[in-house]
Amino acid sequence: MRDIDYSVYLVTGRDLLPPGKSLAGGVTLVQIREKDADTGEFIEIAAKSKEICNRYNVPIIINDRIDVAIAVNARGVHLGQTDMSVAQARQLLPQGMVIGVSCNNADHVRAAIKDGADYIGIGAVWGTQTKKLTSPPVGVRGVGALLELLDGTNIRAVAIGGINADNVLRTVHGSVSKTGHALDGVAIVSEIMASRDPRKAAMTLSVIVNSFNPSLPPTLSPKGPSSGEAIVEKVIELMAAVKEQNPLIQQITNTVVATQSANMTLSLGASPIMTSEPQEMEDLGREISALLINIGTMRSDGKEGMLKAGLVANRNKRPIVYDPVGIGASEFRKAMTRDLLNAFQASVIKGNAGELANLAGSREVSSKGVDSIGSGFSDPIGFTRNLARKETLTGPVDYISDGINVVALSNGDEMLGEITGSGCMVGSSIATYCGTLFAECSDEEFVMGKLVQGDMLLGAVAG
Repeated sequence: MRDIDYSVYLVTGRDLLPPGKSLAGGVTLVQIREKDADTGEFIEIAAKSKEICNRYNVPIIINDRIDVAIAVNARGVHLGQTDMSVAQARQLLPQGMVIGVSCNNADHVRAAIKDGADYIGIGAVWGTQTKKLTSPPVGVRGVGALLELLDGTNIRAVAIGGINADNVLRTVHGSVSKTGHALDGVAIVSEIMASRDPRKAAMTLSVIVNSFNPSLPPTLSPKGPSSGEAIVEKVIELMAAVKEQNPLIQQITNTVVATQSANMTLSLGASPIMTSEPQEMEDLGREISALLINIGTMRSDGKEGMLKAGLVANRNKRPIVYDPVGIGASEFRKAMTRDLLNAFQASVIKGNAGELANLAGSREVSSKGVDSIGSGFSDPIGFTRNLARKETLTGPVDYISDGINVVALSNGDEMLGEITGSGCMVGSSIATYCGTLFAECSDEEFVMGKLVQGDMLLGAVAG
């Protein structure tokens, strides 16, 4: 029996159609979910749905009901946490039928592994209107830790809950675990079912999901003694390119350093625009080359503008530099950062040791307000590499990593710690260089499966 393609997994009920349109658009698997139908009605709905799916060689899964799955010879069943156990279902089902399980936390995933599930549905990732949530959303950044538990198994995984064309790339990109474990697909409900053109909706999702490549592209690849010199040469070329491109850099930054940051951007050859008004974000998102978000003087009424700017930047594939200034100072800042980074994918996150330790949940380095305290990490290279794909750790020595390469820059100065805003200005500088790399990309270089265009590691090193 052929393997199941989980890439675009449609979850629906009797409203499966307009007949076949979504299937023709790229749906690869269909789950029939009927909570209110009696047994005979459910079997009839499932049989008709299976007949349609068979025309497109798309297998069907039955939600909850073992008897219905057997009656229509479905490809498998999907079980919730309050349904029959995997072991019980396995005893009743014919050999070869797959069993999927809904998982919301690590205990659910461990149980699914132990019980021998074939795939898991992780969610809800985003808020959803199609199903009342009994557990809090996992969030995009929470998916990776659950996927990591599947390392070394053959269990497949899909994300579900509020996924649509605007956030699907963010979902598959942001959920890759630190071990490189990626989702096998996404489960979709209303984005297809509520669409006036389900075929087009399915096709859009299919193209995005299937064009995503979780493997890291090579960046700053030179090796050996000359690698440092090669990087410096690239940075020098990039410095000249800023003045040629004159990129527009949007900065939602703190009130203490707004003027210095704008002047820094101008001095590099770029054009700053310092605005946080939510109503401007759609228009600006098409014009800017990069976005900087700095939470140094964060207020609750500023969250909307940051969220909107980040989502629009992701949609338009613009680089986002995120600076979690003083994140350890309050639970408010931690919660704000958690919400923002779950909503949009940052291209570069920069911070001092205390800020990044808080972001990673490490107690090795502490902070006082916006400042880092102590001597730093015992292994800053390993910490930076493991924290995320694109991180910048600033201090006497700056460490920049894309998850594979780590670049150390020993160009810090004690005097920088004696003035306000030096770290924030680094964020403006990084955004400028990342924006220039984006601006240099031609239309032919744009890749559907990438959230941002250009070598962001080089941009972070230059900044």
